Amino acid sequence: MTYDFDHSPQRRGSGCVKWDTAECGPHTLPMWVADMDFRVAEPIIEALRRRVEHGVFGYCEVSDAYYEALTGWFSRRHQWTIQREWVIYTTGVVPAISAVIKALTLPGDKVLIQSPVYNCFFSSIRNNGCMVEDSPLVYSDGTYHIDFDDFERRAADPKVRVFLLCNPHNPAGRVWSREELERLHDICLRHHVRVIADEIHCELVMPGHRFTPFASISKACEENTIVCNSPSKSFNTAGLQVANIICRNPYLRERIDRAVNINETCDVNPMGVEALIAAYNESGAWIDQLCLYLNDNYQALRKHFAKRHPELTVTRLEGTYLVWLHIAPTGLDADTLTRRLLEEGDVLVNSGTMYGEEAGRDFIRINIACPRSQMLEGLERISKVIDNLHHTTN
Repeated sequence: MTYDFDHSPQRRGSGCVKWDTAECGPHTLPMWVADMDFRVAEPIIEALRRRVEHGVFGYCEVSDAYYEALTGWFSRRHQWTIQREWVIYTTGVVPAISAVIKALTLPGDKVLIQSPVYNCFFSSIRNNGCMVEDSPLVYSDGTYHIDFDDFERRAADPKVRVFLLCNPHNPAGRVWSREELERLHDICLRHHVRVIADEIHCELVMPGHRFTPFASISKACEENTIVCNSPSKSFNTAGLQVANIICRNPYLRERIDRAVNINETCDVNPMGVEALIAAYNESGAWIDQLCLYLNDNYQALRKHFAKRHPELTVTRLEGTYLVWLHIAPTGLDADTLTRRLLEEGDVLVNSGTMYGEEAGRDFIRINIACPRSQMLEGLERISKVIDNLHHTTN
């Protein structure tokens, strides 16, 4: 089946965060929060339709089919064998991360991150009474690299109990190579640091790149790693609220299960269960076509900025649908430019400071998961505001 990503349903007025936030006026183009404007794969719609026709929506018992779909997908797509007993289901990846931090740390401990990074990492750490320990990524030549010496120095701090990995990385756009992941694992193991791997974007990988589940590196890595994932980002089902914590280590898994129950995020939506099964069992063709379409959007965006604003650098996109644009040559910081894009261009993007005050002040994040014509309209609005900045300066 061939899917149409050039047309999308009307989302404004549907009660969605992306289009109906208070910041969006009647003509605003939203290119901010990480969800897609595409209609989901037909097998998911059909599965939900069958569930709705049943007509009763009581408490949900997660079936064997759920675990079989999850483990089958990761075996086929990523050559990672997951045992059913390793899986703890929950309502979302952010609640999962929060519960795992609660299980593995005490208030006052440090959690290691690599900024710029997903904004909820900061809140999940602080909400559990822990401190952020940042080993910033190094930006050069339009992409990001890990400073392994700095990372090891920080991991050696005895107060660092956990490393929170983002792969594929939001917003840096990296899909970490196996070699990079092996070095991170070796450092963490050497310094007795547990790893929480947020792999929610794992299916959104551009041609020429390959996602490696962190826990699949080795058995030792599998014992030391807790993976948090969900079909929500890749299959555009975030509102159905289902995610999985995957932990081989039985001692850690027992503590995590307790934390999930303490946080009261142990019940899931029956619609989310059905969507996961249909996504992993029947929607591989959709995700394959989606990634090609997103890559074409990215290439169109690169051409746009190369022609209109060659002074701005588009960060290399290896994974996700979130483009990280270096905007320092405009002379404005990210917060100011974001505000002016909304006020003068009626286009809403994310300021880079959300992902680390220092690491993100010269960047904005642009969501390109929409029909190409809509994306190009948004880019044109961005360009007109930037052009006006130059005219005002001159």
